[in-house]
Amino acid sequence: MILCLGTTPTVQRSMTFDRVAIDDVNRAIEVKDYASGKSPNVARILRTLGADPLAVGFAGGDRGRFLLDDMAKAGIRHDFVMIPEPTRLCTTVIDQSNSTATELVEEHAVVSSSAWAEMDRKLLALAPRSKLWIFSGSLPPGAPQDFYARYVPLARANGARLILDTRGQPLKLSLIHDHFIVKLNRDELAATLDLALDSETAITQAARRVCPAGGAAIVTLGAGGALACAGNRAWRVTAPKVRAISPIGSGDAFAAGLGWGLLQEMSMPEALGVGCACGSANAMTALAGHMSPSDFEALRRKVDVTDIP
Repeated sequence: MILCLGTTPTVQRSMTFDRVAIDDVNRAIEVKDYASGKSPNVARILRTLGADPLAVGFAGGDRGRFLLDDMAKAGIRHDFVMIPEPTRLCTTVIDQSNSTATELVEEHAVVSSSAWAEMDRKLLALAPRSKLWIFSGSLPPGAPQDFYARYVPLARANGARLILDTRGQPLKLSLIHDHFIVKLNRDELAATLDLALDSETAITQAARRVCPAGGAAIVTLGAGGALACAGNRAWRVTAPKVRAISPIGSGDAFAAGLGWGLLQEMSMPEALGVGCACGSANAMTALAGHMSPSDFEALRRKVDVTDIP
């Protein structure tokens, strides 16, 4: 089982338009509501790859029930903590005329201390059954900033591999531990370290600063692929060119593919190639956390992973 935790899930509404005109009436040609956010996205990609994920998070209200129902319809196992506050709604606006995707984000509600305690009990019970943990996303307002950091040593104690996809203080507090994988995008890394990352060298050096001892750090660059480091090695991941519809969820798809590859006992460069193929395949769809298996297989052969001296 693969444990996929994301404490700020969302019902996602993807709206596609021929053309979007600002300050005018716009009529969508297609609308789709579905379960999304970090853990549903990661779990959906893993399910597409044939893995056995379990999505965990908080859910509440009618939208929370829709979130769980939609995952069940997709065959995604889930075990969420129910809260009174409604699950948030985020909207992707896709403009076909200029190939843009604009994300409108509703922030997550504050989660009570009792709900956090229930989450801790749930994770402690699930931990021994999971060989891969993928913990993703920002924490809700008012959350304990050391929440992720508390689980890093527990993963190692349980013989599990941990991929942590987060930024800012929750990441910094986690870095006192070792033997896990950090995954974030360039903007998140720049904000975490308060640096301007305007070159490959600068990004690689910054990645080394957040690379845990005995672990790895991966920085995704959108259509530019990714840069990664582990120990004294570093890699450049060059993504194949695709006709992108929406990049929303591609980072989650990358984390899912990376984790799946490592579970198959691939080398880090091979797993990075799988992650990049998943991210690129996701970008070819209008829906976050979705990909076509045929797109993935075709793209996987086109990803180029090379050593950085």
